[in-house]
Amino acid sequence: MKLLTTLQIRELDRRTIEEENIPSIDLMERAATALTNAIKHMFQQPRTFKIFAGPGNNGGDALAVARMLTGCGHKIEVYLFNPKGHLSDDCQTNAERLLDYPEVQFTEVTSHFAPVPLLKSDVIIDGLFGSGLNKALDGGFAAVVKYINASPAMVISIDVPSGLMCEDNSYNIGENIIRADTTLSIQLPKLAFFFPENQKYIGEWFCLDICLSQQGLNEAFSKYYATTMDMVRPMLKARNEFSHKGTYGHALLIAGSYGMAGASVLAARACLRSGVGLLTVHAPQCNNPILQIAVPEAMVHHDEHEHHFSSSLDAQDYNAVAIGPGLGQHEETEQALYNQLELSLSPIILDADALNILANHKTWLPLVPKHSILTPHPKELERLIGHCSNSYERLTRAQELAERMQVNIILKGAWTAVVTSDGICHFNPTGNPGMATAGSGDVLTGVLLALMAQGYSPENTAIIGTYLHGAAGDLAAEEKGENGMIASDIVEKLPLVWSQLKKNDYLCGNKELKCY
Repeated sequence: MKLLTTLQIRELDRRTIEEENIPSIDLMERAATALTNAIKHMFQQPRTFKIFAGPGNNGGDALAVARMLTGCGHKIEVYLFNPKGHLSDDCQTNAERLLDYPEVQFTEVTSHFAPVPLLKSDVIIDGLFGSGLNKALDGGFAAVVKYINASPAMVISIDVPSGLMCEDNSYNIGENIIRADTTLSIQLPKLAFFFPENQKYIGEWFCLDICLSQQGLNEAFSKYYATTMDMVRPMLKARNEFSHKGTYGHALLIAGSYGMAGASVLAARACLRSGVGLLTVHAPQCNNPILQIAVPEAMVHHDEHEHHFSSSLDAQDYNAVAIGPGLGQHEETEQALYNQLELSLSPIILDADALNILANHKTWLPLVPKHSILTPHPKELERLIGHCSNSYERLTRAQELAERMQVNIILKGAWTAVVTSDGICHFNPTGNPGMATAGSGDVLTGVLLALMAQGYSPENTAIIGTYLHGAAGDLAAEEKGENGMIASDIVEKLPLVWSQLKKNDYLCGNKELKCY
């Protein structure tokens, strides 16, 4: 799913009106119908709706929704805020239409707003400001937002919570943003929805398809996408009836140290559960018994050192290489990583301590082969790029780093961002908070290693691997619960995810791109 900026969505509206030869009020009516249907689906028993509308087109949407909710047994109260005495044309039209419905309690606020009781049983529909906002709310509107946020009522925001900018909120004022329980986004989700600090404003969000210009959407350039199952499934390769283990690649995993053998075990098991033909784990000698018992399907190549990675090796005979899980940061390990990078001619996967070592030796970054995959969590990324004040800045700088180094960066977290070497970002919808557990990242590294060894491009490896990893986590959460999950549970669900995806059975987890 392509994500567009505020300006691009406005252009999409214009193109839809032009191509269909309809007035803008008709497009607003279409959006209001979709909004109303979603709200009716959510509330099938009579409720009191208190609708707060602003003077622009977001307010026009809210007024149209108020009109459409009449006749369903609900009590409707509308408060139209018009302090400057000027409404947008379509908002004005919907205000006039609402006057024909005497059952709606309609109040236009032009100066002082006398606060009305907001009860726990009420449903507030927030239509004060939409995607066109470009500065923080202040004055009277900020006071209204704080009043709504202080109430016990449920809040539904139209398109975007009032006060929230759709992309960059670096200079916004958090207390002046509506805290919605549900956001009903028109046509497409907004970029801001994918940043963790905004979750408290957005709540649960849904997309409402109002059939904006498909041609315009196809032609619009975007650096942001949300990965979907329909995008992932065609990337998957079929397995040949006459294949053998050599067909699916020989992977090399450089991982583990004294006390950290578990990381190499998790990555190795995930790799083997993701279709690789052969796997060799290069590990310090102390990890040998653990690996031989825990992962009998893998071969073990011993490092010269008893306790940590200390010697690079020729990787030309391997189809893919991953370095980092449980590696440690011993001085000898740092030098071995440097030597390994110098020997690497093909893309590799760098995770965990491999990234931390690079962060301590940034002059080594040019040694990383082009199109390699880096898998940092936010703090690991900031060790590479410096402190970031928010997720928007962090993502922007990750894109800059990916383009500068010509690598792929998997920025782990909720809605994991897969940034490809051309700076394009794919937000991953699978996964859940139960995956915030030790070893989850090692499992991802193993999945990525298996895919790359099988001949998937680094870009497709990053997109598919992240999706599958999260999907396995979703299945594990269904069985174990988010609190009871461990990383091994994710590994054990990988075969089922592969099976369901290939049979078109898989239903995404709790962050599916939900549409009404």
